[in-house]
Amino acid sequence: MLTAAGCKQRVSNFLMALQPTATIRLADPLHLRYLAGLYVDPFNLSADFGAVLAIEPDGTTTLSHDHRLPKESIANAHADKLVALPWYDGQTPGHGPRRMILASALPDGPAHDTVGHPQAARTHEALARLRRRKLPDEIELLKRCMMATEAGHAWAMANIAAGMTELDVYTGVFAVCTKAVGHASIVYGDFAVSPGTSRKGGPPTGQILKDGDLFILDFSVVIGGYRSDFTNSLSVGKKPSTAQQEQFDLCLAAMAAGEAQLKAGTRCQAVYDAVAGVFAAAGKLAAFPHHAGHGLGVSHPEAPFFVAHSSEVLQEGDVVTLEPGLYVDGVGGMRIEHNYAITATGYERLSHHRIALV
Repeated sequence: MLTAAGCKQRVSNFLMALQPTATIRLADPLHLRYLAGLYVDPFNLSADFGAVLAIEPDGTTTLSHDHRLPKESIANAHADKLVALPWYDGQTPGHGPRRMILASALPDGPAHDTVGHPQAARTHEALARLRRRKLPDEIELLKRCMMATEAGHAWAMANIAAGMTELDVYTGVFAVCTKAVGHASIVYGDFAVSPGTSRKGGPPTGQILKDGDLFILDFSVVIGGYRSDFTNSLSVGKKPSTAQQEQFDLCLAAMAAGEAQLKAGTRCQAVYDAVAGVFAAAGKLAAFPHHAGHGLGVSHPEAPFFVAHSSEVLQEGDVVTLEPGLYVDGVGGMRIEHNYAITATGYERLSHHRIALV
């Protein structure tokens, strides 16, 4: 999980960016996750309830939280002071609507990151900029996400077969990833047969896999609110056709072209152009309808984005994906993807799953 030192540094960076003269109060779950390490697992009955982080101009922090949040969430949170706000103890009547107990931590009105607050835009923009440069504790947490995701990809490659449903693949991947994490975890993404342009992904259904299908496996594992996001495409049941293999080889070449551009200071437009250029040279650009990759962290996707006409520039500390894909009717749809930490001289690849059709 995130460290106390890492959270303290992120708070310090935030104060340097905002230069407040009075207390800043934040309640957005993404901001609580990023600055204080507070994450409430969606599996928990308290998942919809949260906390308020008060940050003083001198960097002192107070986390006022719903007292029924999971003990694990509070144990992993970091603030100079933790204040539990009681609501319902299971023996006496509750103190009104549960969400309203946070009002006592907001004496001056809505939190600064509440849409509609005069400082909301400035607050969100500052934190969005800061979130791009991942600190070491964030990178380590993301690596944990990657390791669990790799286990799921390995299971799928070893077990996918005609006669299974998309849901069968999901439940198998989910079980392996959860075991790798060591506790109940969120596993979400695309678990889908793709015939081409009509379906480029999607959640698992009861559709039965057939020999020759192309199956897109693009999913994330969430730990502490941070997440992975990488992809493989699998040929079900038999050797891929010549057209499918050619399409897959083009995706590999496009990924390699994008990797060659990954370095702090590179324009995101240049990364997109490198990926798209491979497809354009092969006359397949029209079959590549989405971004070439994006940033990753406490949300998915997040800046920067590898798209046409981007004005963003890669910076050291960015964690990004590359995800070239082609979707051709009569051949099928496929996508591949890796995750990378951007460095001053290039990149560190964080995902290490095997990318292959079979």
